[in-house]
Amino acid sequence: MRQLVRSLLLVLLGLVPVAAAESAGATLERFFPEADRLGEVRGDPPAAIAYRADEPLGLLFETNDVAPIPAYSGEPVNMRVGLDQAGRITGVQVLEHSEPIMLVGIPESRLVDFVEQYLGRSIQDRVRVGLSPRKREGYEYVDAVSGATVTVVVMAEAIMRGAREVALAHGLVDAGSLQVMRSATVRDELFETKDWSSLREVGAVGHMHLTRGDVDQAFSGTAAENVDTAAAESVDETFIDLYAAHLNPPTVGRNLLGEDAYQRLMDRLDEDEHALLLMASGVYSFKGSGFVRGGIFDRFQLLQEDRSIQFLDRDLVRAPPLQVEGSPTVSERDIFIVRAEHGFDPGRPWEVELLVRRQVGALDSAFVNFHLEVTPPEAFFDYPEQGFPDDDRPLWVSVWEDRVVHVVVLGAGLVVLTLILLFQDVLARRPTLLHWLRTGFLIYTVVFIGWYALAQLSVVNIFTFTNAIFTDFQWSTFLMDPMLFILWSFVAATLLLWGRGVYCGWLCPFGAAQELINEVSRKFRVPQFELPWAVHERLWALKYLILIGLFGVSLHSLSTAEVYAEVEPFKTAVTMQFQREWGFVLYAAGLLVVSAFNRKFFCRYVCPLGAGLAIPARIRLFDWLKRHRNDCGSPCQICANECEVRAIHPDGRINANECHHCLDCQVTYWNDRKCPPMVKQRKRRERSARTASGAGSGNQFPVIRVQKRVPTETAV
Repeated sequence: MRQLVRSLLLVLLGLVPVAAAESAGATLERFFPEADRLGEVRGDPPAAIAYRADEPLGLLFETNDVAPIPAYSGEPVNMRVGLDQAGRITGVQVLEHSEPIMLVGIPESRLVDFVEQYLGRSIQDRVRVGLSPRKREGYEYVDAVSGATVTVVVMAEAIMRGAREVALAHGLVDAGSLQVMRSATVRDELFETKDWSSLREVGAVGHMHLTRGDVDQAFSGTAAENVDTAAAESVDETFIDLYAAHLNPPTVGRNLLGEDAYQRLMDRLDEDEHALLLMASGVYSFKGSGFVRGGIFDRFQLLQEDRSIQFLDRDLVRAPPLQVEGSPTVSERDIFIVRAEHGFDPGRPWEVELLVRRQVGALDSAFVNFHLEVTPPEAFFDYPEQGFPDDDRPLWVSVWEDRVVHVVVLGAGLVVLTLILLFQDVLARRPTLLHWLRTGFLIYTVVFIGWYALAQLSVVNIFTFTNAIFTDFQWSTFLMDPMLFILWSFVAATLLLWGRGVYCGWLCPFGAAQELINEVSRKFRVPQFELPWAVHERLWALKYLILIGLFGVSLHSLSTAEVYAEVEPFKTAVTMQFQREWGFVLYAAGLLVVSAFNRKFFCRYVCPLGAGLAIPARIRLFDWLKRHRNDCGSPCQICANECEVRAIHPDGRINANECHHCLDCQVTYWNDRKCPPMVKQRKRRERSARTASGAGSGNQFPVIRVQKRVPTETAV
């Protein structure tokens, strides 16, 4: 019977059953087209070797055998991964998952497209899922799957962590080559007085001396071999005598520049920025004469491993005279700022590459490069323990770092909402201000919380949390999505203080969309339809019945409950932004159309999430909404008639289970032009003011003089 109901639901929504993940019997050619056999699974962690004849081509392993990281459902996503002898991924195949979001809504093809982004990537790569426009230096990013953030982040970690552990255990790489170097830090507290020769001896100042003969020899065998060559008597003439030093270590910078100039330079640098001193003498200038404002210094660049750094005019700082004893006489000296985005590691060797060009034609040139190498003194730096930076901390920490902007914007919005709730009585007496605040916040909820951050809560979140409590509860699972975690934490707190209405009235993107649509429809005088009170009151129970049914199904199968939870249009309208099958789109759009004629119809009668929030909200600690006047409900019915969601009973009681905390009744409660008791108070104040005004003038009532008329005799 259950299967029949499920099938009917899928047919009504225009769906065909979702195909299962690919089977484990995928052919060997999928991962290694040239392989002719697959060895036995062996080792710890287990993996099978793919062979061509007797030549090993790579390894096949399953992520659940290596890195079984729980995903959103609490169960890991199992994948088969191919790894060649060079440590590059040759293929990824999804074998099995229990992710509710992927069972109905997001097609399996999106998951296949996601894992295909890992083809050709090396275990040496630092790969992260792109959750934010902000990209961090040193990482490669793959596209996320909208609406399945937690799932794909876990999959990404399982692929890369599993590949590294398998490659290391089966001898594809050694531990040393699998490390990612972390930047050294300057020991700011270390200072020793040194002269020029001492700095040169410890390697703090690099030096390169080139003669004109050295340059001629470098061009030998090129098209410029006989261009601008030095005369025989000039081959020993200095072409350039170049020095380079990293100024951040106090022992180097303070000795070279002096205390005051060094401190001014350090104050000018931002975090992770470095200052490089270049100075030279000779016939060749490292800056060149063709440099113009807004250009690039094209005669030299800074090299460190595979990273090259060029300098712009904004990176140039004029160097003061050297203060160190024994310094050479130079014709030019300048300081260049190495910006933080370049990822320069001051503790590792670096070099200055000098470019020398000779013109060999009207448009053609020949080039040779010379290198000044510097090995920094280890005593000047602190060297952290090396390894992959993300391997020694929880995965959720990296996710929060990538979404820090989302977290800050959401946190700011929740602070604003908290202030609105705390000072609701003050705002209720300023209805215009409250109206614009509320309208602006509803737009923020739809656009940012809903469509941008995809932080729409769902009744499935409740089932997932309940299921985790009774199985294997791990906070890390819920921390994987910072937006949902923050929202649920805030909702839990507000349930105790204000009740269900804070989320349903202010933070639900689909609810906010319904309310904004209804506001616009009223502006255009679209007729509103309300059910009789008796019907309206009984329909309240419908959402609780839906909640109970879904909860019962979730105890048997969370994935099945996710299918039936499509009674919520949240996934269609918010998470997937209507990019779904026609049945889901028609259902969600229909509810939004209905909201133009009946305010928040879905929220009032159907929403299982609202029902789920109303139950724990019964233990709220305070009643913030004022209904204390004797006239409230009997005989006055103004608030009840104006309540847009009809959460006020005819007797004047506010049903906190149905209230959306829009504060409209509080605006009326403090309105001395609408609320009868307030109107009476206002009129009494006005009469008293008039009386006091008359008494103050010394003549409370006007004096009317009446002259008695005396009749006169009539002449006879």
